[in-house]
Amino acid sequence: MIGIKSIASYVPAEGLDNYAQGAKFAKDEDFILGKIGSAFLPRKAAGQETSDLCVEAVNALFANNPELKRESIDAVIVVTQNGDEEGLPHTAAIVQDKLGLPTHVAAFDISLGCSGYVYGIYAMKGFMEAAGLKNGLLITADPYSKIVDPEDRNTTMLFGDAATATWMGEDAVWQLGKAKFGTDGSGAPHLKVTDGVFFMNGRQVFNFALLKVPAHLHELLDESGLKSADIDAFCIHQGSAAIVDAVARRFEEEPEKFIKDMVETGNTVSSSVPLLLEKHVMDANWKRVAISGFGVGLSWGSAILYR
Repeated sequence: MIGIKSIASYVPAEGLDNYAQGAKFAKDEDFILGKIGSAFLPRKAAGQETSDLCVEAVNALFANNPELKRESIDAVIVVTQNGDEEGLPHTAAIVQDKLGLPTHVAAFDISLGCSGYVYGIYAMKGFMEAAGLKNGLLITADPYSKIVDPEDRNTTMLFGDAATATWMGEDAVWQLGKAKFGTDGSGAPHLKVTDGVFFMNGRQVFNFALLKVPAHLHELLDESGLKSADIDAFCIHQGSAAIVDAVARRFEEEPEKFIKDMVETGNTVSSSVPLLLEKHVMDANWKRVAISGFGVGLSWGSAILYR
């Protein structure tokens, strides 16, 4: 069965000091760390494109897994809504070329935001199993620095640039269990881009996360025949410290199992969940982990990973 074999990432070393941004908007440390959750926001270089972030993450994956050869890659999926230039051609094709991958590779993009990783691993698993493929790369890269207005206090203090690469194949450490997904397009106006500039209604997004995510996780556990005690950790989208904390409190059972780690990364959109998995889960002795992504769409997805 196709599962998650390894995860690597690329987080730019340069970025924004959120304390400096906070001073600009008259926000103190309690707000920066308690509400936003990030002291530093990584930013891609001016000359870097989305595909370059992808390439950095995949090269880190190859370096960590010398047994994985470029010629053995069968599929590449890039999860992004901020692809290279104007989005045509698809970023995955550009990544295939920059990485020197064989031309027999199936490469395509998935246009999803913060829920994209959960959707992506199941799309990759299904695609690979249906086509009899052996090695797939699921890449996330959604640099919001391209679209965030630096004068918008509602967004400029939240988002960081990053990319991740997940090797999916057989004999994997982590297998994909039960998953649930959802979409509510009536919430589209709360997170959107107009004339190249990102807009977010923070209050509406917070309310959406608080109402939807805990209930969705409960439903997922119930349908999986599991209880919260059966889950070793919950890795949910790091939208902000306030969102992670509120979801954990609303979930009620064992909120301490919700991992929060965004001080040096910010909200990295579709990369936030795999960043947590790479750092906290891949080498852990845990047996079951729940993941959940939610945001633009409105869109959400939750799943159980097990070993």
